[in-house]
Amino acid sequence: MRIIYRKQFLKQFNKLERRRQEVVEETVDLFRKNPLDLTLRNHALKGAMSGRRSISAGFDLRLIFEERDGYAIVIMIAVGKHEEVY
Repeated sequence: MRIIYRKQFLKQFNKLERRRQEVVEETVDLFRKNPLDLTLRNHALKGAMSGRRSISAGFDLRLIFEERDGYAIVIMIAVGKHEEVY
């Protein structure tokens, strides 16, 4: 799996406090090993965000991404609290 980070994702990530950054990094590691791990709550988005997916990083953080070719390529688009990324 190749993960590409969009500029917006990196800006949002850098604004997170250090502990939240660590949780995001741990989540991405788990995602890389098994993108369908049930603890990630990986699901497709609807409406204006159709074609994108979301995973959970802890209780209140979400990572929004697009996947291509059966998770061969993943483009991380946004990270933040639920109300910030939707």
